Amino acid sequence: MDIFGIFTGIGGLALFLYGMGIMGDSLAKLSGGKMETVLERLTSTKIKAVIFGAIVTAVIQSSSATTVMVVGFVNSGIMQLGQAVGIIMGANIGTTITSWLLSLTGISGSNIFLRFLKPSSFSPILAAVGIILTMTAKNNDKKRDIGTILLGFSILMFGMETMSGAVSPLADNESFTGFLTMFSNPVLGMIAGALLTAVIQSSSASVGILQALCLTGAVGYGTAIPIIMGQNIGTCVTAIISSVGANKNARRASMIHLYFNLIGTILFMVVFYGLNSFLHFTFLSSPATAAGIAVIHSLFNIGCAIVMFPFADGLVKLAMITVKDKVKDSEEEQAEKEIPSELASLDERFLGKPAFAMELCRTAAYSMAKETKECIFLALDLLHEYDKNKAAEVDRKEKLIDSYEDALGTYLVKLSACNLSKTDSQTLSILLHCTSDLERISDHAVNIMSSVTEMKAKKQEFSKKALKELDVLIGAIHDIVDMTVDVFIYKDIQRARMVEPLEEVIDGLNVALRQNHIRRLRNGKCTIELGILLEDIITDLERVSDHCSNVAVCIIQVNDDTFETHEYIDDNIKQTRWFADEVLKWKELYSIPVKKEGK
Repeated sequence: MDIFGIFTGIGGLALFLYGMGIMGDSLAKLSGGKMETVLERLTSTKIKAVIFGAIVTAVIQSSSATTVMVVGFVNSGIMQLGQAVGIIMGANIGTTITSWLLSLTGISGSNIFLRFLKPSSFSPILAAVGIILTMTAKNNDKKRDIGTILLGFSILMFGMETMSGAVSPLADNESFTGFLTMFSNPVLGMIAGALLTAVIQSSSASVGILQALCLTGAVGYGTAIPIIMGQNIGTCVTAIISSVGANKNARRASMIHLYFNLIGTILFMVVFYGLNSFLHFTFLSSPATAAGIAVIHSLFNIGCAIVMFPFADGLVKLAMITVKDKVKDSEEEQAEKEIPSELASLDERFLGKPAFAMELCRTAAYSMAKETKECIFLALDLLHEYDKNKAAEVDRKEKLIDSYEDALGTYLVKLSACNLSKTDSQTLSILLHCTSDLERISDHAVNIMSSVTEMKAKKQEFSKKALKELDVLIGAIHDIVDMTVDVFIYKDIQRARMVEPLEEVIDGLNVALRQNHIRRLRNGKCTIELGILLEDIITDLERVSDHCSNVAVCIIQVNDDTFETHEYIDDNIKQTRWFADEVLKWKELYSIPVKKEGK
């Protein structure tokens, strides 16, 4: 093998790793975060966790990615350690699918059907279809993702074929075959497999490299088996690295992954080589095949899961012994417990799966919207009956909503740098714009609470007429906030268009309230001090409706692919007969007659 053969082998390896990477990323993107959401929610029992762990890993083609997600789930508190064990077992089973796909390169025979099954036969067809789909996709993200998956698979298989062709001359190289016999030693073979997998951070890729070497015929089962065992240990490095800086339960999850593979490997090696010492397995000296590697890889991982499943709780206990509880939680850990689970789930580990990360952002933003509605409604209740506990709750919720906006804003900016689908990009834009308006609504709720608290402290009250008029405005604010939160959560475009007519009516109510207030002030029926407080409350309520309008307009804007905001509403909606009719409907529900001077 000359220097050009080495270059060809390196190029083949590069294409192989690149193809595996883009195929896995595109598969994950095509799932739109649904697989990860299923993984998060449908793991109530260990057997379900194993099944879904295997399915998700088979889809995204990476057990390392699955275990990193598990570490993130446990770190954020949305998954328990007991659930994590099952997923980790399932991930080890799911990752064997890749080795079976790669084993197709070892198919040989003159039969046309067998020849067609060889990747070198069908990969060019898949590549052609993939490039056509990618180039003609335009804005169809699903079509583009399917094309990228086909291209990734073709590149992966071409890289595998290139690697195999580059190393094939080594079959007759005595130095190379002599070097390989060194790894027949179980300990050395395990170390080599573990180091290779730890470096490239993918057991599927390291198994593929081993399968490529097996196609030379120079690698025997006696060499391949210890390397495969080591690969299962080396793949734990990714999860361990991802748990650095995480909480103790996340570190325990990474240790469960390590212990599962380590104990399973040790048991297999002890039993297998113990039996070999007196049975003398003859197949160990036979050349290994790509299909044979896939069989061993599958049998080991499935067998390991079956044997270790009854001891899943023991693995949890072992991890808890390794990462012990402190006598008293640190201030940081105490603070973590007070963070809502939706915010805790915004873990940077999930940025590697943008579709799922976006799903987490949506969940957190919807919780923020509900908290905002509760916050403003509590503040409005104070106008009827002051309650010290409710006032404190308004203040607490406002601080919570601030933390939602800060966490979501930071996370969404990081997520914007990832490869998002068109739908997710639109959602990201909506969340960035709307969470700011939701946070401002909570600020106005605090302003209203402060005004009412000041009135209570000074033992002041609005007149019955002022309260009656204010109740009309409060009713309209209740409706517009309720409708806006539903529009934000459910992306109801029809209801979004109904927000602006109500906002128009609220503007009219504010004008009427002010005019009547000025009349009462002139007639000596209201004090200047109370008038200032009423003006402040009216202004805050008007601002609340403005922010509701901003949210609705943003939803309409993104849906209609327009770039203007209120200009778009003014030019395209407010001029229609429908808008005028909607305003009249709302006026029938909410109206404040303006009293003439002297009456």
